[in-house]
Amino acid sequence: MKPLVLFFMLFFSFLSAFPLAGQTEIRTGLELTPDHFPQEGIPKGEVKGPFNFYSKILEGTVHQYWLFIPAQYEASKPASVLIFHDGFRSRHPEGSIRAPQVMENLIARGDMPVTIGIFITPGNRSEDYPDDLGWGNPDNRTQEYDAMDDRYAQFIVEEMLPEVGQQYHLTSDPDQRAICGTSSGAIAAFTVAWHYPDVFHKVYSAIGSYVSIGFRPEETPVKLGGQDYPALIRREAIRPIRIFLQDGNNDLDNEWGNWFLANQQMVSAMHYANEAADKNERPGPRYQVNAVWTDGEHNDKHAGALLPEGLTWLWAEIK
Repeated sequence: MKPLVLFFMLFFSFLSAFPLAGQTEIRTGLELTPDHFPQEGIPKGEVKGPFNFYSKILEGTVHQYWLFIPAQYEASKPASVLIFHDGFRSRHPEGSIRAPQVMENLIARGDMPVTIGIFITPGNRSEDYPDDLGWGNPDNRTQEYDAMDDRYAQFIVEEMLPEVGQQYHLTSDPDQRAICGTSSGAIAAFTVAWHYPDVFHKVYSAIGSYVSIGFRPEETPVKLGGQDYPALIRREAIRPIRIFLQDGNNDLDNEWGNWFLANQQMVSAMHYANEAADKNERPGPRYQVNAVWTDGEHNDKHAGALLPEGLTWLWAEIK
């Protein structure tokens, strides 16, 4: 290998270990917080489910979902909405995320409004949802989560929200709706807000797969993948998205891309879009971004540890 080529390979490998200039330093030592555990004197909400849902938009799939209903919910008042992807593990009381427990504590403390949680799995191409799947991934996950068209977003907006809205009084205010995920679930959350900015304004993204996984069947033209989002963000109209974004400098680096660099590119693109809009005095929304870089790997550990902080920030202007 030529010395100059080797130099640049080592140089860019070195750079990938550090966040872009002007961003948060690497945070270490993140663990579960007291908000991930039941607290004495806190009103207890209820987790209901699982329920099966057979989509007409994502034909041939069955999803499972759980609901978290906070103790403070009153049917006469519209509740805020939080959707979390990979619902089995994101709502599991022994997992790394434990979102219902976090919501329970934050709502009681006034750090987020009364919010109904919807924890939904990816679809499985079967008549019934597999009883033995557990922590595993359903077989339609990448087709739903990594695709950048609007079919999955349409499923969330036109099927899942009305499904839950038949039973509970949900808000129609996009400022009061959040959608969350980790890995491919994170890019799926962003894609929903990207295609439906009048429905979801808040995104919680952890270890997001903003890389070239973008699903496409064999022998078909190449479709957009997550690696294209930074270019789209820079060139298209700004969406009114408020996003808490986490990634770790030990995230994946493989044939699909470098996850840490990809997440930094997302943040850089949103900052650029804001600066360009300000410079040209364009009216309209601006991206609101809180990026947290950690020493984490490609797992849910830091996604869970930062969830109380992230949800508190997402709702900081509305409680």
